[in-house]
Amino acid sequence: MSLLKNKYRDSNNFNQMIVDCLGCKWTVLLLENIALGTNRPGKLAKVADGLTTKVLNQCLKRMIDYEILEKRSFSEIPPRVEYYLTPFGLELYQLLLELKNVHKKYFVASVET
Repeated sequence: MSLLKNKYRDSNNFNQMIVDCLGCKWTVLLLENIALGTNRPGKLAKVADGLTTKVLNQCLKRMIDYEILEKRSFSEIPPRVEYYLTPFGLELYQLLLELKNVHKKYFVASVET
């Protein structure tokens, strides 16, 4: 377990964890795509215009450190890596879907009327 994981298990650091993870503009998009089955880094890089490999790797590493994602490495040739939501990541994703529904209810619906 990394130092980061130990450090952010303290509930006093909840706000910092939210800012670190959800403050990245790519996090929600990546979580959504991983939840829907896009698990390989190459495919994840293609789902967002402007997302560089460096930023993708930083976002993925941060979400692994916070135990939102799990990285699975396969000893194949060529090497293969896939990312999956942890139980915590799945709950976080479900909360984000609820927030999206609230947004639609109050903002998208009011624009259409």
